[in-house]
Order: sequence, then C-alpha cells, then structure tokens
Amino acid sequence: MSATRLPGTPRLLRALNDRAALELLLERGPLTRARLGELTGLSKVTASQLVERLEERGLVSRVGEQAGGRGPNAQLYAVRPSSAHVVGVDVGPDRVVAACADITGAVIGRVEQSTRDTDDPVGVVHNAVVQAASSAQAQLSSVRRIVLGTPGLVDPGTGDITFAFNLPRWHSGLLAALRDDLHTPVVFENDVNLAAVAEAQSGAAQGLGDFVLVWVGAGVGLAIMLGGRLHHGSSGAAGEIGYLPVPGAPIPRDVSRRAKPAFQQLVGGDSVRAIAREHGYPDVDAADAVRAAVADGAGGGPMLDELARRLALGVASTCVVLDPPLVVLAGEVGQAGGEALADRVQQEVAAITLVRPRVVPTGLTEEPILRGALRTALDAVRDEVFGSTVG
Repeated sequence: MSATRLPGTPRLLRALNDRAALELLLERGPLTRARLGELTGLSKVTASQLVERLEERGLVSRVGEQAGGRGPNAQLYAVRPSSAHVVGVDVGPDRVVAACADITGAVIGRVEQSTRDTDDPVGVVHNAVVQAASSAQAQLSSVRRIVLGTPGLVDPGTGDITFAFNLPRWHSGLLAALRDDLHTPVVFENDVNLAAVAEAQSGAAQGLGDFVLVWVGAGVGLAIMLGGRLHHGSSGAAGEIGYLPVPGAPIPRDVSRRAKPAFQQLVGGDSVRAIAREHGYPDVDAADAVRAAVADGAGGGPMLDELARRLALGVASTCVVLDPPLVVLAGEVGQAGGEALADRVQQEVAAITLVRPRVVPTGLTEEPILRGALRTALDAVRDEVFGSTVG
C-alpha cells in the first residue's frame, strides 16, 4: 500500500505568494516588481518569477513605466481587468437591474428593464445578464458568476428560492433553469443580506464582523452578520423580522394565506404612510413623509418618535438575542430617517432592554443590493481565479 503524497511545499508557497501579490495589486496597484517584492517580503528574483508567472497566465499585464534614477525605467504591473467578469442582478416586482464588473471591481456595464409585461423569469434574467455583459463589451463566456438578489427565502442547502415576496413566478427549480440557460454559475441571495454585504464593504459597518441591518421600506427585513459571515439559519428564514409577534398588531395564525405579519403591520410602508397622515403629512410615500418630518425639525418630532417606538420593538427583540454592537437602519425609510430616526431608535431600545447597541443610518445611498451582489460574486471569483495560479 503506497503512502498518500502530500502537496509539495514549494507549490503551496508559490500559490500563497501569487494570491498575496494579486491582492496587493488590486489594493495598491499598479506596482513594480521591486515594490511587490518589498510588500510581500520576497527576494527580487522570486518576485520577478512571480510576476512572469502571473503574466503568462493572463492575470497581470504591464501598464506603464515608473521613472527612476539611473538605468532603465521600471515596468509597472496591474491586475488585468478582463481576466474575469461577474454580473450582479437586483430583482424587484417591477424592474430588474443588472451590472457587470471586471475582476478589479470596476462596474463597466449596467442595464435596467421593466418586468411588468412578462411572467418569464428565465427570459428576464437572461436578457438582463446578456445586455449587461454586452454594455460592458465583455464576452458572456468571461462572466464567471452571476449573483441575483431577490426578496424572500433562499434554501441554504439547495441554493434555490423557496418563497419570493412579490415575485409569484419565482419558485423552486428556477436556479437549475437559469444555470442551464446561461451556462454559468448562478447564485441566489436574499436582497437584504446583500445590502448588509455592501454595508460591510463600504458603508456604516466597515471593519465590523458583527452587526445587524434592519431594512425598512415597503417591507421590513433583517440581515445578520456574525464573525464577518451572513447568518442564514437552517431554512434560510433568519432575518424574516416582519414575522416577529410584537405588541400593537394582530398576530395572524396562518401565514400561508399571506396575511400581513405583526411587525410588518407596524412598520411596513403602508403603516408609515398611515402614521404620516395622522401627523399631518398626507398623500406622500413613506420615505418622502419621513424626509419631510426630519426637515420639519421639532415639528416632525412626534411622527419620528412614533415610528422609532414601533421600530424599536423589532430592533430590541433582535438585539436581546444577538447583542450586536451595531444596528444599521437601511431601506428607503431607514435612509430617509437618517440620524434623527436612528438616534430615536437607539434611545428607545436602551430604554426597554438591557442592551445598548449603537444605531446608525446606512452609509450607502445608491443601489446597495446590486453592490452587495457584485461584491459577493467578486469574492467567489477571485478565490477561484487567484487560487489557481500554479499549474
């Protein structure tokens, strides 16, 4: 019986060095071979061999020269943007938005389409992906991953949609149909979870491994980030905060009949509009009403107080279980409320529980779901591409 042969150490070290160099080029590039050697701690010879290897594999390319002292100018190298592409898709009840990014993360193509006149989800996604890649002048074959953000539940085991709010045609089996149609890895993720990914990358939760994001818009949702990873739960239902049985609203006994669950009744878009009417802000949508209340200063205080009191019931219920250091209020209403609403929620949570999380408004203003989809796709593709540089 022969012994199992372990991977050779030199090969493993080369792979690790390649990955470190590629990450440095993304973060600080373009760089010379000498500078790469300094930053990675490699010798000049090893750094030169590394760059040659990455150049041969089409992952880096020369992008210019750095003027120096005596002798020839040093060549500058950067990650080759076209070495791989990803597509992120934000799917809503009325429209779909798709964006294509290269491996550096630069968004180079974007399309937006109405979904009101079609009931074919495969066709909708196919057209959006193809057009996003085309607008980026990228071949579809170079798209290594497509991440779609949808409202509702995604089964952690199969990756398929089990229940999509406001998207009746989106159902189990759709994932396989999309993969067969596009011949590309396709991943579903809950839209609020993707917003939290974007918040961690470049929003109010940068540098934090633990936080929760409460989405308040037409609907209400929750994303849970623990140790830098999304928590999905055993069935993908972690974060369906709309179903919290809270005081102040009837608790439906049969959720399959699509009756509005308790917390959704208190803070969903319809309820925010009702609060607005009671406080003298009639006939505006929920986010506009909250913005108007904030702009009114002390005059809008009573409306914001009432909304914060209701929101705090769900935030407090979450925080006494998870005890996160930070709560981010996102979504159209959360963003509109800004610090005025976040401060009120923070005070109310501290008043009714033993925990005192910091509550802040989202740090993102544009398309957090789409940004989270692109980031999720990029992280996976970089692992694949950067992790297989040694033949």
